[in-house]
Amino acid sequence: MKRPWWEDAVFYQIYPRSFCDSTGNGIGDLDGIRAHLDHLSWLGVDALWLSPFYPSPMADFGYDVSDYCGVDPLFGTLEDFDRLLVDAHARNLRVIVDWVPNHTSDAHPWFLQSRSSRHNPKRDWYWWRDDRSDDEGGFGAPGSAGRRPNNWLAAFPGVGKSDFPPAWTWDQETGQWYLHLFLDHQPDLNCHHPEVQSAMAGVLRFWLDRGADGFRVDVVHAIGKDPRLADLPDDLAAIPMCALNDDPSTHPILARLRQLLDGCQPPARMMVGETVLPSVAQIVAYYGSPDGKELDLAFNFHPLRSPWSARSWTRRIDEAEELIGASGAWPTWVLSNHDTSRHRTRYGGSEARARAAAVMLLTLRGTPFLYAGEELGLEDAVVAPDRRVDPAWPGRDGCRAPLPWDAGPGHGWAGGPDAWLPWPPEADSGRTVVEEMDDPDSTLNLYRSLLRARRGSQALRAGSFTWAATDGDVLAYRRKQGRDVRFVAVNFSDSPSSLDLPPGPWEVELSSARAAADSRWDGPSPSGRIEVGPDEAVILRPARAAQLDRGR
Repeated sequence: MKRPWWEDAVFYQIYPRSFCDSTGNGIGDLDGIRAHLDHLSWLGVDALWLSPFYPSPMADFGYDVSDYCGVDPLFGTLEDFDRLLVDAHARNLRVIVDWVPNHTSDAHPWFLQSRSSRHNPKRDWYWWRDDRSDDEGGFGAPGSAGRRPNNWLAAFPGVGKSDFPPAWTWDQETGQWYLHLFLDHQPDLNCHHPEVQSAMAGVLRFWLDRGADGFRVDVVHAIGKDPRLADLPDDLAAIPMCALNDDPSTHPILARLRQLLDGCQPPARMMVGETVLPSVAQIVAYYGSPDGKELDLAFNFHPLRSPWSARSWTRRIDEAEELIGASGAWPTWVLSNHDTSRHRTRYGGSEARARAAAVMLLTLRGTPFLYAGEELGLEDAVVAPDRRVDPAWPGRDGCRAPLPWDAGPGHGWAGGPDAWLPWPPEADSGRTVVEEMDDPDSTLNLYRSLLRARRGSQALRAGSFTWAATDGDVLAYRRKQGRDVRFVAVNFSDSPSSLDLPPGPWEVELSSARAAADSRWDGPSPSGRIEVGPDEAVILRPARAAQLDRGR
């Protein structure tokens, strides 16, 4: 049976505002992406995920959508999107777009109609509720804090605040509260409503008909809600509801969307869901079942939050293998994204650790997602208080800093040195795409070598996963598919470590310590052991002599 393309693919996330500006306004755009498709082909990725580019007031930088079937003028036009898609497909790059079904902008025409009157036909497209009654524990004047419909909290504390705000905002004109799991500018859709489901299916068809290869579904686990909207228990009441909502009603909604994608011509369209939930077991449910397939892939962010520790990563890999893999689903792996500090920054600024983590990311069993700029070894930008723009606190601006393409004053952006956010560290001292391309041992060339190694090995793309015994702060595993075998070792300690190899002979295919050919061994290991340096990861393959012997 042929494997679906997304199981073999390496995805590359592009945050359009930060990729490349082609117009001179300091904000990245679709033509800026299109101008660098050759670079992405050179790098070796297979698919692009474009974060939102829809028309939006930009209260949450595009995740507050005011038109699901358009392109914000900041990023270009629908025709620009079409050209980007055609050019990407010509390079065998698939394109998936971000879809935000849980909420719209409060400027979306649907919400403007819903808000206009209690009797508007679109009133029930959103979650509106009366004041809590005295019998329900309400107190105070109408529309006061003591009358909110429940105790749910929204994400995103305001700037300078540490407490999460309530998930309800009072509408004076119609005398009711509306629900928003994020900003008050992002009212939640009632995805149970048949007309909302029909409208959203129309949105998906719009992008599928234009040729999109699939969707990344924003906060997918939150779209179904228990209509009772009951209070959370006291021990959970301080946690934003967007991190807890896991209602079973989401699954039939997803199953119907799955049927829509499966009926597409040409087929092979996919969905990957943002599932930010407390446990991996909860995430697994969003893949669906043999009787009702839902997502093709679901993000497991628990490893992304792990410290640089063999023990922690062993636990996270075991969870993925035992819960996701054992269910028949296919895991995802991610180190960085637009919502989280870059992994090099999280690992104490160590480029060695970031490089070793890249080897691990691209050799585990599952689909890897890269975030634009991690292939350069970027750290978060330092953003002064007067440059902060993110509504979350302490903010995600640092990981969204613009991508430096060259060493010029504007780093390859048409607008010169003044981009929408400060440049990341080292952008003026060699950490740009052009300069790293010229350095055979750069992090960029390491990623390219890793992607080439992965593409050339059935074992790394599709093979089984087996742990190898190790000592200390080292983990090692074997990937195997038929006769193709790879052995991977990752040293999380700050001192060298020696470990036994399986029966060999083996040779080093790649080391995180250098992107060029590894020269420590001239041929196969003579001793059946290998020394892995501090914060180093290596990929080993059977020595060429052994491969020739098997081929005779």
